[in-house]
Amino acid sequence: MKQFISFVKKEFYHILRDRRTLFILLGMPIVQIIIFGFALTNEVKNAKFAILDQSGDIATRQITDELDASRYFDLASSLKNYEEIEHLFRQGKVKLVVVFPPSFNSDLQHFNSAQIQLVADASDPNTATTLTGYATTIIKDYQLRLLHDKKLPYTINTTARMLYNSQLKGAYSFVPGVMAMVLMLVCTMMTAITIVREKETGTMEIMLVSPIQPLKIIIAKAVPYLLLSIINIASILLLSVFVLDVPIKGNLLLLISEGILFTLTCLSFGLLISSVTESQQTAMFISLVGMFLPTVMLSGFMFPIENMPLPLRIISRAVPAKWFYDIVKSVMIKGLSFQYVAKETIILAGMTVFLLALSIKKFKTRLA
Repeated sequence: MKQFISFVKKEFYHILRDRRTLFILLGMPIVQIIIFGFALTNEVKNAKFAILDQSGDIATRQITDELDASRYFDLASSLKNYEEIEHLFRQGKVKLVVVFPPSFNSDLQHFNSAQIQLVADASDPNTATTLTGYATTIIKDYQLRLLHDKKLPYTINTTARMLYNSQLKGAYSFVPGVMAMVLMLVCTMMTAITIVREKETGTMEIMLVSPIQPLKIIIAKAVPYLLLSIINIASILLLSVFVLDVPIKGNLLLLISEGILFTLTCLSFGLLISSVTESQQTAMFISLVGMFLPTVMLSGFMFPIENMPLPLRIISRAVPAKWFYDIVKSVMIKGLSFQYVAKETIILAGMTVFLLALSIKKFKTRLA
């Protein structure tokens, strides 16, 4: 045990000796959480939506068909009562629910006015705003065709209800993404050069002749970055709550636990890269291409996955940040319990075990 602690201390000395790198590791979350606190608007296509048709008349069916036929929406299910809406959003199966009140067509014909409610998942405010705008435009187009160029006083009004983020703050979307990106940078990129650095400086020989097992060497390399990542998780959450006014609606312990699990996943991947490369430049390049870029491009953080072609959507499932991004949105923004993120948690845990086992297997106990 004393030998293991000595290896952990040695790795801490490596980190603390380079003050500039330490400043970047601890200052990066603060900078990124502020920069990415501003919203970016992206086009959304093929978004899943549901219908709660309490009228069941020809007009509601026509509007439903219009929405489903557009390139922006895909009909996922038809609901029977209002209570099903929240359950459907909790499962993450739809982005929008269109609610038709009873006697919709009758009101339109007799009173020349009818109401439609659009219920959106505003945990991602940009997507919610975009989808409600698309749906409103499609409904307005249907209304114009209904008039047949006649000046009839038909009016279809839409009202929108934003769940989880009524003020449509962009930070609600970017905080989970920034958390995933920061942990990925700190864990994967920095651990990717740890073992390689030992090889380049010639200290690997000393480590290999020591009585400590390869598994303990790898764990000792990961412990300092795990502790730094926990500090980063805490700083991101504090900035989110007190600077960006993004509340933690779910269980804080669950959120931190999921963050630690994702950290272990990233550490495992970084150690794997470090074990199979021979230079720090190569390790850095592989970590950037292998994890950082997919985190930005394929996690759903910057660009909706629904917009992507099928091959990229399949590839995105192999990106750990995608599952962590979904977990943070569900727990922190929606306030959901573990049962709603159990699938994502199991996937991350499986990735961690696989990557760590592969790291140990690829770790060379001999330099030649």
